[in-house]
Amino acid sequence: MDFGSSDVSLWKNSLSAYPTRIQSLNKPNLVSLDDFYRIELPSLINQRNPDPHITTPELSKLMQWKLSRGKWRPRLLDFVSSLDESLVKSASQKAFESLPDVSKAVSALTVLKGVGPATASAVLAAYAPGVAPFMSDEAMEAVLGNSKDYTLKQYLLFVDKLQTKSKSDSGVRTLTFVSCFGLVIALHSIVTDCIGL
Repeated sequence: MDFGSSDVSLWKNSLSAYPTRIQSLNKPNLVSLDDFYRIELPSLINQRNPDPHITTPELSKLMQWKLSRGKWRPRLLDFVSSLDESLVKSASQKAFESLPDVSKAVSALTVLKGVGPATASAVLAAYAPGVAPFMSDEAMEAVLGNSKDYTLKQYLLFVDKLQTKSKSDSGVRTLTFVSCFGLVIALHSIVTDCIGL
């Protein structure tokens, strides 16, 4: 999958293959964590309207999902799992209320120990993927090149490029759909690495 591709059918085909491919990786708990992140968590957050927020156990599970996709860093999971429930609720409420100001929303979440811009983007994407896409390693590389700079500045550039893509004449019309590109490209990269293509 190429970020420059304007063939919507290729994007849709890649997305439809996602569940099967994630299962084929045979990584412990990845399927259940991925289902939690993509399906359960957005529903849980939105059920809390008009005061949407996440809980400490949900943030911990989100961190497990994020780490299971890339480099395992147990200290981050320890930091997040030990956060005070009221602090997580308050920070996430403030972040969600700040949208569509992505910069302000990320800053509201990064006050939490163990939460950097990439994890903040995962939290925001679970609530509002059409505004704040997930900053995965693979999506960052596809959209910005070989960038491993996980700063707020780079995330804002990433969001801008995805928003520009969503408004292009290519037929890819919504940022929600474009932000799914991160899942597609990440999965392609993971599968390729695992089976040695």
